[in-house]
Amino acid sequence: MAGNIIFALGLVVSLGIGFVYFRDLGDISQMVLKVKRKNMIRFIRHEYRLIAVGLSGFAVATLAHFILGGGPFWLWLIAALLVLVLYGFPYVWVHLGLRNQLNTAAFFPIAEAQKFIGPTAPVIVIENNGHARAHPDAQIMRPHLAGNADGLGGEDIVMTFCAMANLGQGYAPRIEGNRLDLEVLAQHGNNLILRDNETGEPIQQIYGFRETDRDTGADGPACPVRPEAKMQPWPTYRMTFRGFQKAFPDGEVYLNKPSPNPFLRLLDMVTEITFGWGIARQHQEDAPVMDNMDRSDDRLPNKSYVWGITIGNDAACWTDDFVVENDWIVNANVGGRDVVVSLDPKYESLGVWYNDKGQPITRCDFWGMSDQGKLQRVETLRAGVFWHVWSEFFPETDINRVGARVQQSGEAAE
Repeated sequence: MAGNIIFALGLVVSLGIGFVYFRDLGDISQMVLKVKRKNMIRFIRHEYRLIAVGLSGFAVATLAHFILGGGPFWLWLIAALLVLVLYGFPYVWVHLGLRNQLNTAAFFPIAEAQKFIGPTAPVIVIENNGHARAHPDAQIMRPHLAGNADGLGGEDIVMTFCAMANLGQGYAPRIEGNRLDLEVLAQHGNNLILRDNETGEPIQQIYGFRETDRDTGADGPACPVRPEAKMQPWPTYRMTFRGFQKAFPDGEVYLNKPSPNPFLRLLDMVTEITFGWGIARQHQEDAPVMDNMDRSDDRLPNKSYVWGITIGNDAACWTDDFVVENDWIVNANVGGRDVVVSLDPKYESLGVWYNDKGQPITRCDFWGMSDQGKLQRVETLRAGVFWHVWSEFFPETDINRVGARVQQSGEAAE
């Protein structure tokens, strides 16, 4: 009797935690299961503790079966197979299949990258002191993180990428002076969730601050309890690969070349085939492939690409076709600061710039050279993100805002 009770309790604990692990961090499980964000955050914070408890439960059940005679062998065997799947799949998927290259990314000259990247392929670009890096969507899709010890023109900047959101964002991976040990763990709201392994805290990619610093009661689009306690975004923008070659002929390109390890090479191939199938659907179908969204906003089709910025507690976004219809340039005010949204057809890139010149901007090129002088890129730009993701995290956003609060007709600026 005692053996049966211990056996049953061990299986309940083991399989219960295993199911939650598979549900919350199994990723593809979200194609059929809707996962609550609070449950996912809990498992991210306590992943290894919960795994240890779950596997200990199975060990207890195993000892109870083979030493105390508890439970039938067929039940133990089925449980063993379930444990292998429920624990093995999410662990291998997250920690091996999605292993990031936070410190080990390889960058190559354009001549080498041309063998793997088509001219019109979209790339995500960061630049500093003339040092420019392009990250093709198809290359950074699986590792999600790319950076190395060389840094970007003397700055420690890494690229984060979420294929579900179509969002690439450069960050300085530090909070309050401490470098973060970032790892890809999951996605919710169709946006990447990272974990700082030093503290165990989740970080939503689109926000950049740790979950513990999230102020859920504050107004505004994204309000951490301590605004200074977040990763600093780096100006990040999209363009075509051929546009990058024109702008930065000496630039370098991130390539995710196959691993020399045959096991990892096979795993990567399977992972990328799975990703490619799901992301292709994500770009074409109106409904999110993984529908774990908390909101719905029909002001734009779900899969519209928007270029959104946040300044203070204000958020606004623009579509590229709207900018084109307005003769390639739009003046607006966000968070009390004037900005200009400009699409440069030569370099095939849409950018957003601060306008501190006191006058509307009528011309602004890819380099930020305007009719009023040199402008600075807005560092919070999320370029080409899906509308349904942007509106999920910034529900109060305006769309295609127009109207700058600049000095005009001799009047003082507001």
